[in-house]
Amino acid sequence: MTLTAREPAHTATRAAHRVGDNLATLGMHVSFYVRTIASIPYALSKFRKHVIAQISEVSFGTQSLLSGGGTIGIVFAMSLAAAMMLGVETQRGLELVGMTTMSGMLSAVANTRELAPVVVAIALSAKVGVGFTAQIGAMRISDEIDALDSMAIKSIPFLAATRTLAAMVCVIPIYMIGLLASYLSTRLVVVVFNGASAGTYDYFFHLVLTPQDLLYSGIKAMVFAMVVSLVHCAYGYYASGGPAGVGAAAGRALRTAILSIGVLDVLMTFALWGLVPEVPGMGV
Repeated sequence: MTLTAREPAHTATRAAHRVGDNLATLGMHVSFYVRTIASIPYALSKFRKHVIAQISEVSFGTQSLLSGGGTIGIVFAMSLAAAMMLGVETQRGLELVGMTTMSGMLSAVANTRELAPVVVAIALSAKVGVGFTAQIGAMRISDEIDALDSMAIKSIPFLAATRTLAAMVCVIPIYMIGLLASYLSTRLVVVVFNGASAGTYDYFFHLVLTPQDLLYSGIKAMVFAMVVSLVHCAYGYYASGGPAGVGAAAGRALRTAILSIGVLDVLMTFALWGLVPEVPGMGV
């Protein structure tokens, strides 16, 4: 009876310790994010060559584009596939209500505001972010980060700020390539495969698409790239448990980054376009 009475107390204590550990981990990560963002100017002034090297690796990878290539090809392929599905569902849905002429409008709005930024962010997380976690995590378990600190090289600016800066610089051209691929893919499905009027499609597409939407969409992509880099670098920086621990950290970082992208996408859409988004040129 005594042991039975103590079980709820032990359970509550374990739950309290678990909550305390989670809060401590959250605080540790938030502190890392703040220190990384604050050290970006220092990294830009002191580690220019390292930033350039990271930009090259993020964009094109360390091997050829066909064998272990960089992010550009991956974003292009993912954007093509996602935009094809958007074109198919757009055409099918508008046919049900007899408004297939509006497919160009939906292409301009959906691809620009939602699809392209999310695709490039997921590609960065899966291709670049996991690499960041593995690289920094390997340095952590082999005591290379401690060696940097002992040589008076600030590890967070050198490892995290340079990679975050490289991702934010590279995401704009990569995002533009993905956005172009999504536009071409949706038009191909709607106009060529489904036989819709090319003139009507292009009219509504150019009527709705505005420079302001492109600017806001680019801002979303840059914020996503920064968040992805911060999350993956933090998990690599605090990795432990040997090679298996680094692999587990990469998996947790990928999960956290994708969840953050989903939450931020909703919040930034409301912040940039409002709770009731307007469609330019349509009066609604």
